[in-house]
Amino acid sequence: MSRAGRRASALRAVAALAVRAAPGALAGVLVVAVVEAALPVLAAWLTKTVLDALAEPGAGTSAVYVPAVALAGVGVAASVLPHVAQLLRAELGRRVGLLAQDRLYASVNSLTGLGRFEDPAALDRLRLAQQCGQDTPPQIVASVVGLARSAVTLAGFSVSLVLLNPWLALAVVISAVPALLTEIRLARARVGTALTVSPLERRESFYGFLLGSVQTAKEIRLFGIGDHLRGKMRRDRSAINATHGRLDRRAALAQTGPALVAAATGAGGLVWAVGAVAGGELTLGDVALLLSGVAAVQGGLAGIAVMVAVTHQHLMLFGHYLEVTTQPPDLPVPHDPLPAGPLTRGVELRDVWFRYSPQHDWVLRGVNLTIPAGGTVALVGDNGAGKSTIVKLLCRFYDPVRGSVLWDGTDIRALSPEDLRGRLSGIFQDFMRYDLPAGENIGLGDVRHVADTARIRDAAARAGMDETLAALPRGYDTMLSRTFTEDGAGDDDGVELSGGQWQRVGLARGLLRRDADLLILDEPSSGLDPEAEHEVHRLLLEHREGRTGLLVSHRLNAVRGADVIVVLRGGEVVEQGNHDELMRAGGRYATLFRRQAEGYTDVAAVAR
Repeated sequence: MSRAGRRASALRAVAALAVRAAPGALAGVLVVAVVEAALPVLAAWLTKTVLDALAEPGAGTSAVYVPAVALAGVGVAASVLPHVAQLLRAELGRRVGLLAQDRLYASVNSLTGLGRFEDPAALDRLRLAQQCGQDTPPQIVASVVGLARSAVTLAGFSVSLVLLNPWLALAVVISAVPALLTEIRLARARVGTALTVSPLERRESFYGFLLGSVQTAKEIRLFGIGDHLRGKMRRDRSAINATHGRLDRRAALAQTGPALVAAATGAGGLVWAVGAVAGGELTLGDVALLLSGVAAVQGGLAGIAVMVAVTHQHLMLFGHYLEVTTQPPDLPVPHDPLPAGPLTRGVELRDVWFRYSPQHDWVLRGVNLTIPAGGTVALVGDNGAGKSTIVKLLCRFYDPVRGSVLWDGTDIRALSPEDLRGRLSGIFQDFMRYDLPAGENIGLGDVRHVADTARIRDAAARAGMDETLAALPRGYDTMLSRTFTEDGAGDDDGVELSGGQWQRVGLARGLLRRDADLLILDEPSSGLDPEAEHEVHRLLLEHREGRTGLLVSHRLNAVRGADVIVVLRGGEVVEQGNHDELMRAGGRYATLFRRQAEGYTDVAAVAR
């Protein structure tokens, strides 16, 4: 699609948003804009009429006072309507912004996988869409309405100038063309600048988060890295400022010439008008109308030039919003997906090959793996062996490049992703710590029961956290954050949990979904002391009874009770079997297990 076509498409999308969000406010804005646009023209003609009546000997009282009273009425209307227009525009902007924001995040939430969240280019587009999604549509509406208002005013004064001097009217219009073209070129440059600085601004925001976050405060102060991060943030901000500075200097130089042309044209018109009055060709009222007309036409054309440029800029930026909201699915979903029924046979990875892009190496190489229904399979291996990638494929965050993942013999690509994930539950090492109340932090594990206090407390009890959470200042309603409060009232009762306590909250969240067929445990006991770790594994063993489980862990003592232990290395399955079989085989698993056992033996020997 051409640039003009993309801009037209963006304009239609904004118009549709405005009509859908606030049709009444939009109609009111348009009506008020037309009336506001007509008032200056009407005021200029009434002023001419009053001046000509005053200069006319023997003019009657009504010939002066009637247009004077009308002129006063126009002044009153001109003072009131801007406030009405501001009220309507604000309401229109709020409603359009709300609808645009909701559609943006509905589109983001509709993404099935993780690929676009792990792609820097896609993240930059999303950031631009977030920046302009809520504010840009109202700005475009306001700019278009402003264009319409200026066009009406400009048309009225242009007709007035033509009646006085057609050639002068033509000269005034032509003198504004360079400004219009200049502003359009600058609008394109501003969009290019926004695209250039977007990655820098995203990185600058990241440094700002690090410097102002409680999660990073300890390390930053312990290692003294605050000045280092501040220097990197300052470097990015300096680069952003330099880019904007270059654009500002370019704009100042480009706008000077057209401004001089417009000023010279206006001065020439004034000289001609003075001569015309002296020669009796024009009346004082005509001069007043002419001066108002020249100023209004030049100002209107300059304003139109700026608004066209601003609208052009906003439409180009809004294109990023449309890219995100109209993007095709990241993973193919069939039009009539099959439901994911209860797991009866098991989950299978069949000759699965996977890499994150053609530029990356293979992460998985022909993996064959079966997780039988009701059994527990453990994945072990070095960092980068492919364990986390297998978890992502099972959750259908990505699709295999080659091969397939089967749910009871059916390729999961044929299933509804929502149904599939409704059959899963997970406890991950990198679980989220939501700045939300304790009960909601757990309830998010199954939003169907986010308000079910009894169910939430049961999950917390099974994770060993019920007594701790119940003893908080507001019990399960206590904010697990010191960043902000839930109700915005400023109550200083939020708490920060320890790492181990947060781990148990994450466990409770994963245990809330009781009807899950497959429970994925990715380092579920990391951050816990040995006694707590033992207790957690006992709880998980009870919870997994009769269910299918996938356990990922570097602690081999935690996986020795699994039905099958699968050893990954370099993206391939190099061994599998139960603990005793793998120890007898003396392969990679036995080597790793003995190394960990030697570590504990050495510690025990030192203690003795």
